[in-house]
Amino acid sequence: MKESKKIKIQKNGPYRVSADIPLEKEFVEADENNDPLKWKKGDKYETEGEYSLCRCGKSKNKPFCDGAHVKINFDGTETASKEKYEKQAEIISGPELDLMDAESFCSRARFCHRRGGTWKLTQESNDPEAKETAIEEACNCCSGRLTAIDKKTGEEIERDCEASISVTEDIPAGVSGPLWAKGGIAIESSDGSVYEVRNRQALCRCGKSRNKPFCDGSHIDIGFDDRV
Repeated sequence: MKESKKIKIQKNGPYRVSADIPLEKEFVEADENNDPLKWKKGDKYETEGEYSLCRCGKSKNKPFCDGAHVKINFDGTETASKEKYEKQAEIISGPELDLMDAESFCSRARFCHRRGGTWKLTQESNDPEAKETAIEEACNCCSGRLTAIDKKTGEEIERDCEASISVTEDIPAGVSGPLWAKGGIAIESSDGSVYEVRNRQALCRCGKSRNKPFCDGSHIDIGFDDRV
């Protein structure tokens, strides 16, 4: 049986990544109002075998770990709930779409802000343009906080993602963002348990999230820059 693609969290240390998961840069591009509009692919990283990604935010070789977590006595205690996404989410109902919103996963990527917000657009989803924008915004939510649901079929509308990791850069906010794990990668806790496998997950790499291992937007508050 083929082993699933996995990111293993090391206790107070880095993310240990399966050898076959590609790693690349990805940038947030903004509209004329400086609201996030779309993602733009960047260069791919060369990786050989399994590799370790920095979780403490202090590596001099970001996004890779260089052992800085030991020098700074990094506290990487995981505090995120392991409750299923559907249990954490509330439902916003519209005429043609429903929107699932699990706020605890929010990484403050802000794709949900355009044109009055994904919640408002969902409630106006009998308008084709509003519906299309609501779906686009929900699917661009790197943390998977938001999920659009087709009311006719009851099916979740998802990005078609290959298993990969993007090292994100939030250009509109002027900061480096989370690690975007895509395509159903299993996130294994340092205690050996596994978080619910989801298509879109945002992992903290600044070291300051209060919802570890997931990103909570703290990189914006501290002005995190992966060049430092």
